[in-house]
Amino acid sequence: MSTCATVAQALDEPLSGTAATASTWLLVEQPGPWGAKALTSSRLDPEVGRALEAAAEGTGVRVALIRRPGRHADPGGPSERRVYAAHTVPGRVWLHSATTRDPRELLSLDFRALGEGDHHGFDTVLGGGPHPGDPLALVCTNGKRDRCCALLGRPLAAELAASGVEGAWEVTHLGGHRFSPTLLVLPYGYAYGRAEAHAVKQILHSVQEGRIVTEGCRGCSAWERPGQAAELAVRTALREDAADVLSVVRTEGAAPRWDVTVAHTDGRHWRVVVAQGASLPPRQETCGTSVLGSPARMDVVSVRELVPAGSAGR
Repeated sequence: MSTCATVAQALDEPLSGTAATASTWLLVEQPGPWGAKALTSSRLDPEVGRALEAAAEGTGVRVALIRRPGRHADPGGPSERRVYAAHTVPGRVWLHSATTRDPRELLSLDFRALGEGDHHGFDTVLGGGPHPGDPLALVCTNGKRDRCCALLGRPLAAELAASGVEGAWEVTHLGGHRFSPTLLVLPYGYAYGRAEAHAVKQILHSVQEGRIVTEGCRGCSAWERPGQAAELAVRTALREDAADVLSVVRTEGAAPRWDVTVAHTDGRHWRVVVAQGASLPPRQETCGTSVLGSPARMDVVSVRELVPAGSAGR
């Protein structure tokens, strides 16, 4: 059976620079079925869902629903839900958790402060604090949005949970259905495509040690797409796997070409030229439509280390 994911893999469409963008993720546990737009088409009160979407708009916060892998029965009525917030900007990364019996409590959060990396409101409003457990492995399984996410994502999430991965959750939408199974790992916010269970376990083991696996990586959600591609290119060139050492400090230009400056905590800087291209031949970008398209791709043209003024020739 041909799906958008099988076609993208057969055409070897590149993964780099395709991650969803969010400086902060806000994840709300919601059992039961999810519709295509889960915040307003699930067992969550649609008024609350719409209000959360509106509150997050333009703040850098991305709201998503999560549920434990397996059968998705929803007993209904009040129940305690897990809530996570994760800030993914290097140097200020954190993952906090809380519980709530009423999702309306989330509407009291200062979303702008949350997007800027301030967790105090989250902790105060919800009684939250630093997440004491394992990193989160969030697998997109929303088949109502694209069947690939159900066909490929749900078995992966189930396998991770069955093998004892405590941080395994199903999540509503990570973008890029054609890269299913798609995965987001928190706290650092790196997304992955075409994920397999053995690779995910290695990714999570590395994260626990403060390291990032670049194989199969789509990028860090803290950056826009050109920055994601640039940061991964520098990581690959340096063979740098330390989690919190590279930042995108400047992006100049506009589509289809950008100059991206990537900085290391040791003081080194690189200028990365990123060009937007089109993935050819045209293909089905999602199983939800028969229209053929040419998805944008981020191609790294060059990576050049910048020499500080006055240091040349020393």
